[in-house]
Amino acid sequence: QLLVKSYRSFDDKQWPRRPSQANITSMRILLVEDDSSLAEGLKAALIREGYVVNHVNNGRMALAAVAAEEPDMMVLDLGLPDIDGLEVLSTLRDKGVRTPVLVLTARGELDDKIIGLDRGADDYLSKPFDMKELAARLRAIERRLSTAASSVIRIGEVELDVAAHAISVAGESVDMPRREYMLLKTLMESSGQVLTREALEARLYSWGEEVSSNALEVHIHHLRKKLPD
Repeated sequence: QLLVKSYRSFDDKQWPRRPSQANITSMRILLVEDDSSLAEGLKAALIREGYVVNHVNNGRMALAAVAAEEPDMMVLDLGLPDIDGLEVLSTLRDKGVRTPVLVLTARGELDDKIIGLDRGADDYLSKPFDMKELAARLRAIERRLSTAASSVIRIGEVELDVAAHAISVAGESVDMPRREYMLLKTLMESSGQVLTREALEARLYSWGEEVSSNALEVHIHHLRKKLPD
C-alpha cells in the first residue's frame, strides 16, 4: 500500500518537463507492470514526456506484444503475477530481442541487481523511486540508442537530428509538434518503403488512444506545408 500510495497522486510538478523542442521523441515504450494504480500514473507521466506508451500487466502479454512488434524501449517490473520478470527478460534475450529494458523492482539486494543486469537488463531502478530519476534514465537510454544508430538522417534538403530532436530544411531550423516529428522520423527512416495507415498510427498513438478518422491526413498535410516539394 505504501508503494502504491507513493505513485498514485503525482502531478506535473513532480514529473520533470523538458524544454518544448527537447520534449519531442518518437520512442515507443512497452510498460510491463501489474499494479494498475502505478501503471496508470506511469503511463500518464510518460505520455506527458512525449513517449508513446503501451501497457500490459503480465509476462505472457509482454512476450506476445514484443513478438507482434518490438517497442523501442521496455520498462519491466520483475514482480509479475504469471512469469517472473527475469524470466521474461531471459526469454527475450534468448530470442535475440535487443530492445533496451529498464527493470523496476522492489528487490533491492545487490545480488538481484547483478542477476538482472547479467540477464540483459540495460538499467535497474528500485522501488520506490523518484519520477525525475526514471525520466533521466530513460533519456540516457534514448541517447545511447541515438548514438548507436545514425544520429542524423538526411534526405534531400531535409535533415533530422535524432539525438537533438531537431529538424532543418535547407539549413533552416523547423519547429514541429511531437506527432509531426514522429511521423517525419518514421517516414525518413523507412524511405523507399510503403507503410500502411495502421503501421503509421502504431508509431504515433498508444493502444486505446482515441484517434479521429482524418488525424493522420491532417498531420501529413501539415508536414507537406513545412517541407520542400
